[in-house]
Amino acid sequence: MIPTIFIIISPILSFIGGAAYIKDTLKGKTKPNRVSFFLWALAPIIGTAITLSNGAGWEVVPVFMAGFMPLIIFIVSFINKNSYWKLGKIDYICFVLAIITMVLWLAADKPLLALSFAIATDLFAYFPTFIKSYKYPETETALLYILPTFGNIFGILVAKDWVFVSIGFSLYLIIANTVNTLFIYRRKLFLKTI
Repeated sequence: MIPTIFIIISPILSFIGGAAYIKDTLKGKTKPNRVSFFLWALAPIIGTAITLSNGAGWEVVPVFMAGFMPLIIFIVSFINKNSYWKLGKIDYICFVLAIITMVLWLAADKPLLALSFAIATDLFAYFPTFIKSYKYPETETALLYILPTFGNIFGILVAKDWVFVSIGFSLYLIIANTVNTLFIYRRKLFLKTI
């Protein structure tokens, strides 16, 4: 376990990644999927509350930051008309599925079940961005996904107990952000090897 002071690095990394994404969104270079960012703002903030109510400590900071920056990005996406990503059928389907799992999550009376639904909610929110990152990687700013991944690693390393209820959401975010980063860079990575 690393000293708790290292968890301070997590919100700094999230802030730097989010600031880069916001800057690119304001320029019209990055086009956030509003379904993903709205749900990403909502789900981790609720996940933070659940985790804190179950005795988690500083390891919850990366999860909170995972909700705070998307909220700011969602708001900023309305400023520049060139940063708008047109929503399609899959976006709306994922939104409905995310809301359904969020209701199940909030109704769950067991922490493990609630956290599982929270992760499912966030994953449904991620699908539209996974698809967009894979098909149109130029519409994304990878720092938003890379830097918080390291913050979540620090969150896990400072956890008092390595139980799923305490570190599950951070572990999920590490995996999801890594997959999305690979989607963003896949053309650069794989075209160079061919």
